[in-house]
Amino acid sequence: MGLSSFMFITVIFLILFFTDSLALDSIRQHQSLSDGRTLVSSEGRFELGFFSPDTSENRYLGIWYKNIPLRTVVWVANRCNPINDSSGVLTINSTGDLVLLGQNKSLVWWSSSLKRAQIPFVQILDSGNLVLRDEKDGNAENYVWQSFDFPCDTLLPSMKLGWDLRTGLKRSLSAWRSPDDPCPEDFTYRIEPQPGTYPEGYIRRGTGKFYRTGPWNGLRFSGSPELRPNPLYEFHFVDTDDEVYYMYKLVNESVISKLALNQTTRTRERSIWIEANQTWREYSSVPRDLCDDYGVCGANGKCTIGQNPVCECLKGFKPKSQELWDGMDWSKGCERSVPLSCQDKHTDGFVKFVDLKLPDTTNSWMDKNMNLEECRAKCLNNCSCMAYMNSDIRGKGSGCALWFGDLVDVRWFADGQDLYIRMPASELEKNKNTEKTTKTRVDGKVKAAMIAASIIAVVSGMLCLGFFISRKRKAALKEKTKRNEMVDPSNGGRKEDLELPLFHLSKIVTATNNFSMENKLGEGGFGPVYRGILEDGQEIAVKRLSISSGQGVNEFKNEVILIAKLQHRNLVKLLGCCIEGEEKLLVYEYMPNKSLDSFIFDHKQEKLLEWSQRFQIICGVARGLLYLHQDSRLRIIHRDLKPSNVLLDKEMNPKISDFGMARTFGGDQTEGNTNRVVGTYGYMAPEYAFDGQFSIKSDVFSFGILMLEIISGKRSRGFHHQNHGITLIGHAWTLFQEGKPFQLIDACMNDYSQDLSEVLRCIHISLLCVQQRPVDRPSMPSVVLMLSGEGALPEPKPPGYFIETDHLAEPYSSSSKHGLSSTAYSITMTVMEAR
Repeated sequence: MGLSSFMFITVIFLILFFTDSLALDSIRQHQSLSDGRTLVSSEGRFELGFFSPDTSENRYLGIWYKNIPLRTVVWVANRCNPINDSSGVLTINSTGDLVLLGQNKSLVWWSSSLKRAQIPFVQILDSGNLVLRDEKDGNAENYVWQSFDFPCDTLLPSMKLGWDLRTGLKRSLSAWRSPDDPCPEDFTYRIEPQPGTYPEGYIRRGTGKFYRTGPWNGLRFSGSPELRPNPLYEFHFVDTDDEVYYMYKLVNESVISKLALNQTTRTRERSIWIEANQTWREYSSVPRDLCDDYGVCGANGKCTIGQNPVCECLKGFKPKSQELWDGMDWSKGCERSVPLSCQDKHTDGFVKFVDLKLPDTTNSWMDKNMNLEECRAKCLNNCSCMAYMNSDIRGKGSGCALWFGDLVDVRWFADGQDLYIRMPASELEKNKNTEKTTKTRVDGKVKAAMIAASIIAVVSGMLCLGFFISRKRKAALKEKTKRNEMVDPSNGGRKEDLELPLFHLSKIVTATNNFSMENKLGEGGFGPVYRGILEDGQEIAVKRLSISSGQGVNEFKNEVILIAKLQHRNLVKLLGCCIEGEEKLLVYEYMPNKSLDSFIFDHKQEKLLEWSQRFQIICGVARGLLYLHQDSRLRIIHRDLKPSNVLLDKEMNPKISDFGMARTFGGDQTEGNTNRVVGTYGYMAPEYAFDGQFSIKSDVFSFGILMLEIISGKRSRGFHHQNHGITLIGHAWTLFQEGKPFQLIDACMNDYSQDLSEVLRCIHISLLCVQQRPVDRPSMPSVVLMLSGEGALPEPKPPGYFIETDHLAEPYSSSSKHGLSSTAYSITMTVMEAR
C-alpha cells in the first residue's frame, strides 16, 4: 500500500471517528444513535446516551444532566437488561417504535407505543423528557410515546406521578438496586388510588408500607407539612375521573432540582444542584423521624415526636397488650376502652381530635360533593364507620372522607388536621365531664381568688386609705421630679420630662424572682439582663446596671433619653425604668427568641434559620437603621450594631436594641469625633476604631459585617484564626473577586437556591457596606432600595479590615496614620452576649 493510499484511509477514519462522536439533536427514520454518540436537548440541559454506572462495565441507555460534571442519571431505558459491550444502537424500526439493539442486533428494549407514527421523529426536550412523535401530526405536544410515562427513580419537574385511569398507565418511582445496577429495587413510591377512596402517596419496601404521605387535603398531603407554597417550586394534585397524579414545577427555571428515591439511605429526597460547591444539596427528605415509620404505634395509636415514649393510645382507646406496651412494643396497637355496640347507633357521637396526620386511607370512602354535616350523618348511619372529616380543607371545608375499621399510622403535627372519631355514649359523657371539670376548676380558682382579693382590698383600704393617699401623692410628685428629669444633650442640655412609666423596685424584684440566676438572659456591657413576669402576666426583660461598676451611668441615662423617643417595629420597645438608691434598671418588652447570635452561631439553632428568614431579618435591621439615621426626630448613630444587639420576637422579627453607646445629631449633622472609642471589636468601622470618627457610614459598615455573619453563619471576631490571618471581610472579598461568592454561604441552609440572585445580591451589598472609605459606602436609604431588588449594583471597592494583625484587623490599604502606635484614643471594647 502506498503512502498516499495510507494517508487517504487515515483521513477517512478520522472523519468517521469525529463525526461519530458528535451529539445529535434528533433521530428520524433510517437514523440511529450508537454508543459513543449522544442526543442533546435544544438548550443543552439534558443528554441521552450510553453510560456505565459507578464501577460496572455494563452499558445502559440513559438520560442525565448535561452541564453537571457529577453525572446524575435521571432515566434508564434498559434497567434490567444491560449491554455487555459498546454495540448498543438506538433506532426506529419499521413499525415506528423506538428500539434499542445490542449484540447481533438483538432486541434489548423497545418503546411499545400504543399507536404508530407514520413519520417518526425522536427528540429529548429541555424538561428531560425523551419523546417520540409523528411529524405528520400538526400538534407538537401530541406524543406517540414519552419517557415521562415510565419514570425510574427520579421525578423531574412537570413529570406526573400517578395513574391514567383511562389507559391504566401507572407512573411510579422505583430505586436502583445499587449504585452500579439501575434494575428496580423493591423500594418504590406511588400514588395509590382505589375507586371511591381518598388518594395518597406510599413508599413501599416490597409489598409492605414503609412511609405514607397522608391523603391530599386540597392544600397538601396531610402528612407532609413541608409541602407549602414556596419560592422554589409549585406543586399540583389532580384527582378526576380520568387521572390521579401529583406534579411539581420550578418557579425559577435556572434552578436544577429533582425528587428521587435513594436506595442507600432508604429515603425520598428533594435535592438542589449548588453550582458554587459542585454538589447536590438536600432540600427535604422523608421519612424524617421515628413517627414517619409506617404504623409505628399500631392500630388506633398516635405518635408524637418529643414525647417519651413517642406512642400513646388515642383518647377513648387502651393498649391491646399492656405488658407489650410497657416494654415499648407498640405493634399490637390499641383497642377501644368501651366497645361500640351499634345496637342504637344514635347514642354514638364523635370527638374532635386536632393536629393529626390523617389515618391510612386504604379502607376509606370519599365524596367530593358532601358537606361536613352530611358527612357526619353518613358516618353515624354506618356502624363500621370509625371517623370522618372534610376531604378538602380549603376555605370553610368541603367534601367528605370516611374511615372504616382501625385507624392506622396517626401522628401529631403542630399544624395537622382535625379528625372526628366515633365514640360510644359513655366516652362522650366522660369527655364532656372532663371538659366541664376542667372549666369548673379554673372558674372556681378564679372566683376564689377574686373573693379573697376583694376582702383584702376592702380591709386594707379601710385601714390605710387616708395614710397612703397623702403619702403617695408626695412620693409621686417627688419621684416624677427626680426620675423623669434627665439632661438631654440633643435638647441644648436642658432637663426634659420623658413621660416614661416608672416601675417600683419591689415589683421588678418580684417579677425577676430577686434577679435569680434562673432568670438571667445574658450579660451586657454594663450589667446583666433578666427575664421577668409582672403581676398581670406580661413578660419583660430587665437590664440592670451593675452596682459594682463605676461605668455606665451616662450610658444608662443616654439609653433612657434616646429610646423613650423612638417608635419603630424594628426597634426594641422600652416599657419603663427604675432608679431607686443604687439600682438603675431599664424594663423592655421581652423577646422570646432572644438574640440573633443565639441562632446564627449555634450549630443546632442555625439549622432552624433558613434563607427566607435570614433575608427578612436583614431587611428588618436595615429598616430599623434607616429610621434611626433619617426618619426619627433625632439623627441617631447606634455605634454598636452586632448580632447580640438584634433581638427576635416570637415571629422572628428583628428589633435593634442597646442604645447605651448611641449618639444623636441635630439638623444636617452626619458625623462626629470622640476621644473615647466605644463599641465591639470586629464590628467598628476603620475610621472610628483608629481615628475616633463616627458617622451614619460607620453604622453602615457594622451592618455590612452583620450581613456577612448572617449569610455565612461565621463570627467576624476570631474568623482569622482558622483562615491564616484573613478576616471574614477579606474572605468574602476574595471569593467575590474569584467569582465564587456562594462558597461563603452557611452550609446548613437548604432553601437559598430558591432565589440564587437574591443571595448573590446580598453578598454584593454587604461588600459595598464594608468598603474602606466611608464616602464609598451607600447610605441606609440606598441599602434598603438595593435589598428590594431595584437597580443595578456598583462594583465594590476594596474593603476595610482585610487581614488580622496582632491587635486589630488591618485595613485593606492602611496608612501610617492608622498605625496603632500613633493613635491617641482610648478604645473601650465590649462583648455583649445574648439576651
